[in-house]
Amino acid sequence: MASSRMFMIIAIVAVFLPSILATEHVGKTFYVGDTLVFKYTAGAHNVLRVDGTGFQECKAADDIVPLTTGNDVIPLSTPGNKWLHLWCGQTL
Repeated sequence: MASSRMFMIIAIVAVFLPSILATEHVGKTFYVGDTLVFKYTAGAHNVLRVDGTGFQECKAADDIVPLTTGNDVIPLSTPGNKWLHLWCGQTL
């Protein structure tokens, strides 16, 4: 009986722990000199630099070269909006 309860507690923790540890970043302000690092499984995702329209429409121009290393570093060397999109399950 005790082992069933322990199993149930472990199962509940396993389901809810990832959402408890998750962090949501809304309205984050970055500064010139900061870097953005995208870490992901290479081959499963990629990062594309897009413009505001491409970001809103989830489309990239045909001549965009994707970043695909799984450890892509984007230095912020100039002020202004930067539009990046992490594409999942799609390689270009």
